[in-house]
Amino acid sequence: MTGSTTAEGAAAREAAPAETSADSRPYSPGLAGVLAGETAIAVVDGERGRLFYRGYPIGELVERGTFAQVAELLWTGEWPGKATLVAEPAPPAVLNSLRLLPPESAPMDVLRSAISTWGAIEKLGWPPTVEQARRLTAIAPTALAAFGRLRQKKDPVEPDPSLPLPANFLYMLNGERPDEASARALDAYFIVAAEHGFNASTFTARVITSTRSDLASAVCGAIGALKGPLHGGAPSGVVDQLHEIGSVDRAEEWIRGALDRGERLMGFGHRVYRAYDPRAAALRKVAESMTGMADWLDLAVKVEDIALRLLAERHPERPLKTNVEFYTAAVLQGVKLPPEFYPATFALARNAGWTAHAIEQAAADKIIRPDVRYVGPPERHLPG
Repeated sequence: MTGSTTAEGAAAREAAPAETSADSRPYSPGLAGVLAGETAIAVVDGERGRLFYRGYPIGELVERGTFAQVAELLWTGEWPGKATLVAEPAPPAVLNSLRLLPPESAPMDVLRSAISTWGAIEKLGWPPTVEQARRLTAIAPTALAAFGRLRQKKDPVEPDPSLPLPANFLYMLNGERPDEASARALDAYFIVAAEHGFNASTFTARVITSTRSDLASAVCGAIGALKGPLHGGAPSGVVDQLHEIGSVDRAEEWIRGALDRGERLMGFGHRVYRAYDPRAAALRKVAESMTGMADWLDLAVKVEDIALRLLAERHPERPLKTNVEFYTAAVLQGVKLPPEFYPATFALARNAGWTAHAIEQAAADKIIRPDVRYVGPPERHLPG
């Protein structure tokens, strides 16, 4: 009798909502600092301002590699030597779905819809494969560029198999082959944007993959996460900021005024990096090598110097260094990409990292299902 009563009591306690104070397990809002998995894909060393893909420093990859090589490295774990990754033609069903979208649709929404349509056509199985990752990464620029043409009432441009993927995106968007400097600059941007650890969109892709859902679903979820302004960044905001500053001689006054008003300086500070963002350093070198934008780059470099000095004065306790968005703006403006396409272009590059993480998560084959602390009312009953 006593044993039965004890068992019933234990079952009742388990069924009832727990009091807030009863759960003493540590809680980290936003999972900050929580180890949620293991990866062999990338290391983000925020304290020392370093980033490695599969052990290779990002600066070395930008200087000596191509996006095609880096994508293969992320997918397979091995440096491929020579590698090609060319844009695929968009299937008719994808083009038809793009024609149904309003011309004013946000490019991020368009890209998400195109990937979803492509995934429905392909009927992707599980687990995700490197071949699926290659094809998804290759179809996305074609679809996004096609929408860019359609919204201007122009016919889509078929991909040129002789062009690398980033250069092909510019070609399909503008209808003109990019010059060598612009092609190389965009390729470098794709490299630095390809991967960055367990950020919100990558974690989203891994959660979806952990349920044994398909690769297109994982990437659509990642695009949805990247669309949020707290994650996607704002290189277009950097462009607007620099245009508003206008000239070096009014930069300090403008920046001081913005800081006095409590406004955020676009392109500075990062959730992870406490040192200079290594991606910004790599892109600065690329931007400095580009022709036709020397005046604009000179303004950007001098504004950066002034901003770093003033931020150090205002916040000596909190290092706020240049992040990747600052020189992303320089490169994307230099290749004459429309600002509204900046976030979606980021996603085109990050497809390589998202899909690499999906493949890695599928190999672990364990559903991601964290626990949660209940903080609502205790057990209660409906009024009689």
